[in-house]
Amino acid sequence: QVQLVESGGGLVQAGGSLRLSCAASGRTFSSYAMGWFRQAPGKEREFVAAITWTGSGTKHADSVKGRFTISRDNAKNTVYLQMNSLKPEDTAVYYCNAERTIAMLVQGRVIGSWGQGTHVTVSS
Repeated sequence: QVQLVESGGGLVQAGGSLRLSCAASGRTFSSYAMGWFRQAPGKEREFVAAITWTGSGTKHADSVKGRFTISRDNAKNTVYLQMNSLKPEDTAVYYCNAERTIAMLVQGRVIGSWGQGTHVTVSS
């Protein structure tokens, strides 16, 4: 099992930036692709970004492309989400999770239990 702890959320004005972190433990972190997801109030959880286990490949949802960047540090068992040019519609609880491939993560398939997430609120 993979244990995941997200952090780094907060309240920011539109146009601002935040950097989210996800610390993983349990199964061999570096063997899995990692992804970020978000769930806005009243909406279903959606895919945001994913990165291969080597870090050489990434995919970002169209809604965040050019503004968000996913990265990872396997030595620290941590994956990051740099969020720039934030918009009010980015307001959500952000979660991370893992699976074998980016394609699986895009489909919403994950191997870990969902953690508490980290809240991001963007004011206009």
